[in-house]
This record gives sequence, C-alpha cells and structure tokens, in this order.
Amino acid sequence: MSKMRAVFMGEHQLRAGWRLIIFLAFVLPLGYGAGKIVDSLNAKLHAATGTPWDIGMVMGIFACAIFAATGIMAKIEGRSFADYGLPWRRAFCRQFWQGAAISFASLSILLLVIHLAGGFSFDALGLHGAEILKFGILWAFAGFVGALLEDFTYRGYLLFTLTTGLGFWPAAILTSLLMGGMHYLNPGGHGLGPVAAFLYCMATCVVIRRTGDLWMALGIHSAWNWGEIFFYGIPDSGFPSQGHLLVTRLHGPTWLTGGPFGAEAGWPSIALLIIWIIFFSLWLRGVRYPNQAALEKRSPMWTAGFKLGRSDI
Repeated sequence: MSKMRAVFMGEHQLRAGWRLIIFLAFVLPLGYGAGKIVDSLNAKLHAATGTPWDIGMVMGIFACAIFAATGIMAKIEGRSFADYGLPWRRAFCRQFWQGAAISFASLSILLLVIHLAGGFSFDALGLHGAEILKFGILWAFAGFVGALLEDFTYRGYLLFTLTTGLGFWPAAILTSLLMGGMHYLNPGGHGLGPVAAFLYCMATCVVIRRTGDLWMALGIHSAWNWGEIFFYGIPDSGFPSQGHLLVTRLHGPTWLTGGPFGAEAGWPSIALLIIWIIFFSLWLRGVRYPNQAALEKRSPMWTAGFKLGRSDI
C-alpha cells in the first residue's frame, strides 16, 4: 500500500475520519435547509411552542435531514440503515416495548422518590375526556420522533463510523460526551443536565452493544419523553410542554428536583442512570453491535480511486 493510499484507506474502506468529514459535508447544508423549512412553516402555521404539533414537526424535519445524509453515505458505502443500527424490520419489536416499560417504570419511581423527599407534588388532572386520548397519542408520536432524531444523530452513522476507527467504547464515550455537551445549551443546562445526558447515552450504548441495534434504546427514550411531557407534565431536558395529563410541580432544592432543567438534572436521576448502566450490563448478554459483516463491507466507490499501483501514484 502506497503512503498516499495509507493516508486515506484502511484495511477495507476509506478511513473513519474522512468518512465523517464527508458525512458532515452533507449534514450541514441539509440541516441548514431543514432549519429554513421549520422557520417558514412556523411563520405560516403559527404553531404554539411546546405543543405536540410543534415538537413533532420540528423534530421530524430535522430527522429527515439526518436520514437523507445517512442514506447518501449508505449508498456510497454499500451499506444499509441496518448496518448503522436501525434495521426497519425490527421496528417496534418486543425489545422496544421492554425498554419502554422499564423506562416509564423508572421515571415513575424517580418521581416517587422526589415526592417522598418533598420535591414533587400532584395538583390535578390537566386533561379530561377525549383530550386525554388525543394528546396521549400525539405526544407518543412526537416523543418517538424526538427520540429517533436524537438517538440516530448520535448513535447512528456517527457511532458506527467512529467504532470502525476507534473501537466501540471510545466511540461510545465520544458520542456521549458530544450529546451531553449539547445539553449544556438547553434551558437550565448549566447544572447536572449535561452529566445526566452523558450517562443516559452511556446506558443506551450498553443496550445497543448488547441488543445489536437502536430499537430497545428508542423504546427507553420514547417512553421517557412521553412520561415527562404528557403523563407527568414536567420539563423535558429544560423544555416545558402543553397538553399534559397531570398538573404537577417540582419544588425544593435543585440537587433534588433538577431545577429548570427538570428531574433529569437532580442527583436521584444521576443515581438512576448509574443503576441503568449496571442493570443493562447484567441483564443483556453477548456482544451484537457492530455487525461484523457490516464492518467488512467494501465500497467500490471508495476503492475506485485507489486502483493504481504504487508506481502510478
């Protein structure tokens, strides 16, 4: 292998760093375009912020940008969305619902602990009659789309490609740090919120490593979103919502309640996330991610430019 080829090519494909640069070259303009579409639709529809229509629309448009960039890379690399952790044939599989049940139960226990410590109160029902069903379904959709966007952004193409260059756990730590750092920009994000986001990422990376894809992690994230936003009506990573089932209040010291960021940013939540990491590590067995066949795939488009012999370069 020539020195120039070695700079660009690994054993099977273009090196991970170059692939990520190409990926970003697609993501940035697509993301910019998605932002313009969101601004235009908001101006025309006058959608109130914090509603399921607003959240679902915004998250859905940005998710389309990430999927488009990933689809382009999949075409170039000769891979599929399944190789990047999202096999559509397993959509809403049993593990998705297992993750959802564990997540909602965990959130309920967390809020019970905060309530017993004097930091969480129930006031009244916020919805009645048919509105309960309507908003429950709308928030389930918006919560899933939000989870899909966030999880696939950090643990889709990005996690897979970094894994091919660094190995899984260094890639998991880097993507978790990136997601945690982005949460610093959220309302109230100057406390434990970014730490909680990092630990959440690490917990779901354990799940992905053991299950082979994102579907259980998506169940965990979707149910957590739905529980916070709709069922309990508390801030979700610093963002309040409209149209929730219960009227509740978080009050008391920030270490307990998380302050403006919400219950995720309190020390009880940090403890819960550490328990998650231990629980999923002990419960789920085996190593199923990344798929070895996906790692060994060779893209003709990567190698086409490097078919010349050493003397020809």
